Amino acid sequence: MFYEPKNGHGLPHSPFNAIVSPRPIGWISTIGADGVRNVAPYSFFNAVAYVPPQVMFASSGNKDSVHNIRETGVFCTNVVAQDMRHPMNASSATVPRDVDEFVHAGLEVADCTTINCPRIAGVPASMECRMTHILELGGQDNYAIFGEVTGVHIRDDCLVNGLFDVTTFQPLSRLGYRDYAVVENVFTLERPDD
Repeated sequence: MFYEPKNGHGLPHSPFNAIVSPRPIGWISTIGADGVRNVAPYSFFNAVAYVPPQVMFASSGNKDSVHNIRETGVFCTNVVAQDMRHPMNASSATVPRDVDEFVHAGLEVADCTTINCPRIAGVPASMECRMTHILELGGQDNYAIFGEVTGVHIRDDCLVNGLFDVTTFQPLSRLGYRDYAVVENVFTLERPDD
């Protein structure tokens, strides 16, 4: 099969998200200038640089996260463990802008240290970020948001022999359609130059 996206695919659902998978989920927490807290999952999320550490996520649609980041210049990324899949899913609901989404999703709030932003208590790790760029992408209301990591929180039980061990919490990843996966099997490959 071959198709050009501009002409459609003829399938029951677009295969694009299923092809680009698995994708880590950035559970992005923000706060507006009005003090209303927001949290939402984004599966177009990743690390993009080591020094200084930087991350990005992409947003489609007119989302509160982007609005809040424009106002405050900060956001926090939170790692989604398999056992938090239901609150993560609840936080993807479209609710009015004045609704505290931490309360809506039943999440406990913790303070960030280097930025004025909430984070999700109890997650395996959180990264506090200062926004560096918001790029407007093609299409309607498509944005890529970049941030420099200014602080990192790691839950103590996720460190094993000094390493952040994903098998201690099984990170959730997004596949295509309504499908998800968890990391349960990890193996190591030595790089040719090591």
